[in-house]
Amino acid sequence: MNTDMSEDEEIARIAGRTRVVAVVGLSPNEARPSWGVARFLQAQGLRIIPVNPGHAGKEILGETVYATLSEIPVDARVEMVDVFRRSEAVAGIVDEALALPNLQVIWTQLGIRDDAAADKARRAGITVIQDRCPKIEFPRYL
Repeated sequence: MNTDMSEDEEIARIAGRTRVVAVVGLSPNEARPSWGVARFLQAQGLRIIPVNPGHAGKEILGETVYATLSEIPVDARVEMVDVFRRSEAVAGIVDEALALPNLQVIWTQLGIRDDAAADKARRAGITVIQDRCPKIEFPRYL
């Protein structure tokens, strides 16, 4: 996080500027929170890119599913990674996300946090929002 901005100011900036979000752990099940959040982001005009190894090669919400972040084509220009995985998986996701050339934000959903991984991402110049949901936070700024 930019030390000159509050987390709410960071979220406002993210909501206003982000256009492409990789959703790690996106489920094809419409009852799952990941599906609802991804659908919300699409409804706001953002492109979502599903990441779920169990559904790789299929489509969720009209977008091709990738097994890993590293399999997403560079020209997709992923700016934000939204994590719907257990906290224990965050460190590996952050390591993989840091190789994305256009990455600006790593966001972990409610109940998900890994402070060491967040610090690593921040040291790499990435904004990190943990334990919050863009479906809840973005409407305050859109």
